[in-house]
Amino acid sequence: MRLLEEAVILTLKEYGLEGERSGGETGVWFDVGTSKARKICALGVKTSRWVTMHGFAFNVNSDLSYFGNIIPCGIADKQVTSLEKEIGRPVDMKDVKEKIKSYLIHLFEMEII
Repeated sequence: MRLLEEAVILTLKEYGLEGERSGGETGVWFDVGTSKARKICALGVKTSRWVTMHGFAFNVNSDLSYFGNIIPCGIADKQVTSLEKEIGRPVDMKDVKEKIKSYLIHLFEMEII
């Protein structure tokens, strides 16, 4: 889980943003410990038949209005944000995918053939 968070944190740095972890809460955040705390990436784990799967939802160009209808991740007192909102412009999804893929390959010491 921490390596998935790290891949997102490193990707955010490429856009001039400082993502961080929040103690006791998974995911990637901005302004942890302040009234401006907001989540940009949620992580999850699923276990079924002795197999564990991990995944993440990285808000890139997301329509954040949908989050007004739910309590995201069960956390009512913090906001949700997106890469687009943080940098003030839409982001090329292909570029984001390539950046995060590169970090995942490095962090997990993978070889893609």
